[in-house]
Amino acid sequence: MNFNDFIKWFVPKNESFFPFFEGEAKCIVQASELLYDMLTTKKTSEERLEILKQIKKIEYDGDVFTHGVYEQLDKSFLTPFDREDIHQLASSLDDVLDYIHAVGQRIYWYKPKPKKIGEEIKDFAGIIKESAIEIESAVFHLRNANKNKSKILQSCINLNTLENKADDLFFIYMSDLFEDEDKDAIDIIKRKDIISTLEQCVDAAEDVSDIIKTILIKNV
Repeated sequence: MNFNDFIKWFVPKNESFFPFFEGEAKCIVQASELLYDMLTTKKTSEERLEILKQIKKIEYDGDVFTHGVYEQLDKSFLTPFDREDIHQLASSLDDVLDYIHAVGQRIYWYKPKPKKIGEEIKDFAGIIKESAIEIESAVFHLRNANKNKSKILQSCINLNTLENKADDLFFIYMSDLFEDEDKDAIDIIKRKDIISTLEQCVDAAEDVSDIIKTILIKNV
């Protein structure tokens, strides 16, 4: 047992980090809902731009929470779990938000042909939205990790299942992409980048679950 662990037996747990994590998680849910709306309903270019601006604002709010974690680390002697894990959790949550914004940017600027990419982005949008809900659940239960260990682990399992589903969709869509009879090279490049970014977003969500599982192993 190191000195920091020893002290934790006698000093109340520092809970100042949890509001920042919970704030980031809420931002992810809000951004995922906007992205879902953007990708699953018919929108004009102007409407998509407005949604993209809203996602960007939420991403900025998430950055504020992320920086709050880093600042709190600088001035905290005791932390609820390892400093490295705190840093990685904040960074991984930020990554999910960044990828959601990146998807929105690509949809708005690339303007892919609706008939070519409609169903695939709808499927991924649903997975991202579900992943956001699982992230929020896992993060909010971290305050009482001992009591809520089973709930946290279930959310982590669900995130892994969603990531596996996204992997399967990715390879199906990539295969269909290159078998498309309409050999519009520019459109293929656009669609490939959009699909890849969607898949990376789900990967980032699973990274959050991996870090949370590491925290549980070390602390619960």
